[in-house]
Amino acid sequence: MIQRIQSIFLLIAGAGFFSLFKFPFAKSSATTAPLFEDQLFNIQDNPVLLGLCVAGGIISIVTIFLFKNRILQKRLALLGAIVAIGLGGFALYTMTSEVETIPSTVEVSNQTGLFIPAVSVVMLMLSNIFINKDEKLVRSSDRLR
Repeated sequence: MIQRIQSIFLLIAGAGFFSLFKFPFAKSSATTAPLFEDQLFNIQDNPVLLGLCVAGGIISIVTIFLFKNRILQKRLALLGAIVAIGLGGFALYTMTSEVETIPSTVEVSNQTGLFIPAVSVVMLMLSNIFINKDEKLVRSSDRLR
């Protein structure tokens, strides 16, 4: 059913992915090419980050409606967690490799967008735990019949 707790976790994970359109990964004190041209590093600066963000959000939202097929739901939640780890890792790698090339007078600070993929991973793992609980409950009730 859609009103299960894992649906809320999946919705939060999807909202986390899509909130990256609003929250940047990092902010710089001056404009530098090419990453901090607008003094912000967000998902619009890299097509790979944009693709991973959209894919993770769509996977999380679509997974909510697969409540009748719990095995597929578990696999897609795991895939979403892998996408979130890849998104966070690639964003961190891109940011740190770019920070090394800018002058030391420019200050770069981390923003909330850098931590949102970690929240999405936690939400997707929690949803997987509750999907497993539902699967065990259904299996035990099938044995009683």
